[in-house]
Amino acid sequence: MLHSHPASSAGHPWAATAGNRPERGFLGHQLGTTALIEISIDPLLTIGALLACLAALGLAFTGSYLILALIVFSFTFPGSPPKATTPRALAGEILASWAPVVALLLLIGWATRTLQAIDPDVAAAWAIATPAVRFGAHLLLPLVLPRVFSVERVRRNAVIAGGGALARDLAERLRSAPQLGVQVIGCFEDRGPGRASAASPVPNLGNLAALAQYAKTHPVDLIYITLPMASQPRILRLLDELRDTTASIYFVPDIFAFDPIQARIDTIGGMPVVSVCESPFHGVDGLVKRASDLALAALILALVWPLMLAIAIGVKLSSRGPVLFRQRRYGLDGRQIVVYKFRTMTVLEDGATVPQATQDDRRVTRFGAFLRRYSLDELPQFVNVLQGRMSVVGPRPHAVAHNELYRKLIKGYMIRHKVRPGITGWAQVNGLRGETDVLEKMQKRIDYDLAYLRNWSLRLDVWLVLKTVLVIFRSPNAY
Repeated sequence: MLHSHPASSAGHPWAATAGNRPERGFLGHQLGTTALIEISIDPLLTIGALLACLAALGLAFTGSYLILALIVFSFTFPGSPPKATTPRALAGEILASWAPVVALLLLIGWATRTLQAIDPDVAAAWAIATPAVRFGAHLLLPLVLPRVFSVERVRRNAVIAGGGALARDLAERLRSAPQLGVQVIGCFEDRGPGRASAASPVPNLGNLAALAQYAKTHPVDLIYITLPMASQPRILRLLDELRDTTASIYFVPDIFAFDPIQARIDTIGGMPVVSVCESPFHGVDGLVKRASDLALAALILALVWPLMLAIAIGVKLSSRGPVLFRQRRYGLDGRQIVVYKFRTMTVLEDGATVPQATQDDRRVTRFGAFLRRYSLDELPQFVNVLQGRMSVVGPRPHAVAHNELYRKLIKGYMIRHKVRPGITGWAQVNGLRGETDVLEKMQKRIDYDLAYLRNWSLRLDVWLVLKTVLVIFRSPNAY
């Protein structure tokens, strides 16, 4: 489900991921298989429901339906496992994720005049069948997966080197995922042996010096090292001692103490490197993001150009000055860009000091107040999207003067510039628009911006665009 509050999603500490993509991680093939099922099940069920509806109505899977299937797959892949814990919540979560996809398909079909290529009965049946099929599948999946990947058949015994918070978190995650087939026997740390407690979900089997001998004399298949990176001498000594065992050894880096953004593991010439802070838009994701920006910006401009022409005339007639207001802002990687807006004020401020607009601001013209109320002054920024300076969805760009102020006051402020700034964003749809008269308001904006970087998906972008339309007409902070 798409939540309306920012939340850290660092992911599993034993397999750093990017954009919730599956990695051939420390747990090997089994983790990759279950992760692949989780991200593929919704897209495949959606296309399967379309094929079933066509078959039921006696229609062929022709070119128009093939294009529809490809578009829908791009909107829904990768999927994510539901977070709901009750059937009712599951149904609501599925409907909340499916409705934006249907709305966007209808908008594209209407704008491109291709709706007539899809049989209305097929469209209606498919719109109803898809959430029903998804609901049934997600009810059954937790029951089926543990049987397919039976713990009894693939059980592997694991021990953890280290007993800190990272070790406890890893043990709890392994315990809560029985389909992985990993049983944590205990941990080894230098605080001495003992029983499991409320603070530790597994017993302490001894100190680190006893780990190698234990692995030689007991059936240990996996060893996870969760020692802090500062303990390099201890780690090297432990690895040397474990050379005489047959256990698979994995190092769980404690990078998650640094609140990573899109953490993942790559290699450079065979050398492993761990990404701690990265843009979500790399590789194929970058192409998908840019393609969706171009398509959506071009579509919106084609639909609203008469409105933009009327606004331009209104700006010119209502006050003296240019139609467009150009202001320097920070864009991708902190580079300065020029952002376009319809002029709403009697001044054109773009210097070292730029006072924020306040309620009943005397600089705002009467016509400008109307444009700002409904965010119509932002429409020229779709041209910025076509130019590659901005994105449809992303952190809102701030004036250079404001950036220089807040980057000194808010930790992690500049991380938001790992992506192109957006016309709308997660913060804006949650009411964080308008003046940031206190530091806490800007801090909340940044929290949402960083949550967007952690959780980005094409489906999230679609949801934010649709929610923006609703928020515009009821936001009290647009002035």
